[in-house]
Amino acid sequence: MLLDTHVLLWSLQQPERLSRSVLDIFRDAETRMVVSVAVLWEVAIKTAVGKLKAPPNLPDHVLSLGHEILTVKAPHAWRVQALPMHHHDPFDRLLVAQAQIEDLALVTHDRVLERYDVRIIRA
Repeated sequence: MLLDTHVLLWSLQQPERLSRSVLDIFRDAETRMVVSVAVLWEVAIKTAVGKLKAPPNLPDHVLSLGHEILTVKAPHAWRVQALPMHHHDPFDRLLVAQAQIEDLALVTHDRVLERYDVRIIRA
């Protein structure tokens, strides 16, 4: 499962915002939970400008939860150019590309992402 930015933050700060099925997925120790470096980058930017609050040292916190951190690789970045312009947010477009290439389901609450050829789990 590749976590969208808001899903990661909700899981840490407001788990009640997540659906019961997603909460069950989080509780399943067998489920591979993946957080993209792009998510960490987006949180860092928005934290720096005061748009949101995140736990200090979020990357270490993510790892301590047993989640995997997915680096951004050249094929991920390059795939973005082939995606239809359904969504204009560069972070979300990169997450779609990563989910496609890495064969991961994208856990999100963003309905626009459902227009892409990617498995979506609604948060």
